[in-house]
Amino acid sequence: MPTSHDLKGLMKFLAREEWRECFDEVFYDHFGPVLDAGDVDFDEYLKRRGWRENAQAKTYMKALRTSVMSLYEVSEIVPGKSLVARDLIRGGDPVAISEGTATKTLNQWDRIAARIVPLMGKNVFAGGLLPFTPQATDALFDGLRQMFGKKNAKKLPAIKDEELQAAASMFTLSWLFDTLERAAGLPSMQNTDGDELIFHDVRLPLASGVTQKDIAARVSNIPGLSQENAKFWNWLEQKPKHGARKRTGPSFETTMDNGARVLGNIELKGKFLHLSTNSAERAQIGTKLIQQALGDRVRAPLTEIRTVEQMMAERPARDREDPASEIPPEIAAQVVHQFMDRQYRETLDQPVGTLGNETPRQAAKSATGRQKVAEWLKYLENQSSRQPDPADPMATYSFEWMWHELGVVDLRQ
Repeated sequence: MPTSHDLKGLMKFLAREEWRECFDEVFYDHFGPVLDAGDVDFDEYLKRRGWRENAQAKTYMKALRTSVMSLYEVSEIVPGKSLVARDLIRGGDPVAISEGTATKTLNQWDRIAARIVPLMGKNVFAGGLLPFTPQATDALFDGLRQMFGKKNAKKLPAIKDEELQAAASMFTLSWLFDTLERAAGLPSMQNTDGDELIFHDVRLPLASGVTQKDIAARVSNIPGLSQENAKFWNWLEQKPKHGARKRTGPSFETTMDNGARVLGNIELKGKFLHLSTNSAERAQIGTKLIQQALGDRVRAPLTEIRTVEQMMAERPARDREDPASEIPPEIAAQVVHQFMDRQYRETLDQPVGTLGNETPRQAAKSATGRQKVAEWLKYLENQSSRQPDPADPMATYSFEWMWHELGVVDLRQ
């Protein structure tokens, strides 16, 4: 027996020949530019990227005819029951949505393209949802500004519902271009110099008869090294690197408490001097510094290289091999949260690219900057919540103190 959300009869009727030309036009509006850009025809697209629509309720067919696709930011998610959606294009008060499926996978501050329709006194999503990354959001907003705004406009103009209906294909194209680009190959992780993030462990064997004491005395004189103990040094950046390559993907870096960037670590272990760093370029520079300082006191280096993916794959295996090394979850959470507190407190006084290279505290002093700070905080929360394990210390970290510290808690909606 068909359910109230079964549209098979309607879809069968719309499959008649007289509707074919109309559907071809609509399909090309939504998918044509992407297929053209990739030199892919429709049949090949279906074969490679086949998908099927979710069933839609007959009872809101009329609402679908006047519904408007828009971009929403979700919050107050109750898995399996409901969420609150804020329209990022048309504004207005956030709307409570009854939803039982997507709420099980959505995270706080996710952005989705969707149609909202009333059904039996509640608001529901009509059909499927398109998840939007920050990149897809930027592409969509750029397109809407070009279509409806003034030349070189930086803000979205007021857009009428009927205008937004006519621009429905822009949502599909922004999402699809971004999705296919990421599916074709995500940008590699990089350090802040723009170097690809590949972890190098360079081991330099000590020459015969050379003692650790002799090596330690000479290593301590290498410029840029900060000694932690008798056998361990941090290799610090002495001055910002000029001419670094532009970063094209997510970056990773480590800093000292005073903000100095850590380029690597040097440690004496038995008959080896180890240099650990996160790129081939830094490994080459660090090895050269050590060899110049130590000369024939060390032999030819041996290098072990691991990618980010390899390190992630190795971690569970190591945990299984040494169960006794596992830290109690409550202690691990406390340590991670304390570390994140310290890191983010330092970040509040450091320039942030998405804030126009202002510090969060500086940006929070203007109306426009406050909005940017709120978007930045939502992004941090959203990324932190995306851990596979919801009990992971990263996923359970609370950013609420940052909203209060920056005076933008009123924008946390």
